[in-house]
Amino acid sequence: MALLTEVYKADGSNMNVLGLLFGLLAGASLALFIFSFKYATRHGSPQSILSISFLVVLITLFVPSQPSNIIAASVSEQLPLLILLGVLGGGTSFILYLFGLRKTAPAIASVVALAEPISASLFGVVVLGEQLAIAQLIGIVIILVTVTLLSVASSRR
Repeated sequence: MALLTEVYKADGSNMNVLGLLFGLLAGASLALFIFSFKYATRHGSPQSILSISFLVVLITLFVPSQPSNIIAASVSEQLPLLILLGVLGGGTSFILYLFGLRKTAPAIASVVALAEPISASLFGVVVLGEQLAIAQLIGIVIILVTVTLLSVASSRR
């Protein structure tokens, strides 16, 4: 992951305790997310889980938002693209993720989730015309090999 994101190039003087704390909290939140959704898929339908999650996200994002920004976004000519991005990028992938969690252990799901930066990087290359450095390509290969090996080992059990 470090090769793909080029975090090794970051200047250590820009890092502080608060940044480190938020990074650790992000990792803990991801773990909580995966285990919570694994539990939820045993007790509810993907549609209800997705609806509740969407409501929580709306409330979480609405509280710190400024009303003028919400109004500006809702009347923007880019609104159809935002909706398409939300439905395809968020909704569809989330539903597929929930179905996948029904058949996968949370530990394996968290490892497979490491493929997300790869898809984002490839999206940047294909759609936005970005270039990847050699170190980033090596990072992609390492992640793909690791995810594949863990998936194969998991299926043997």
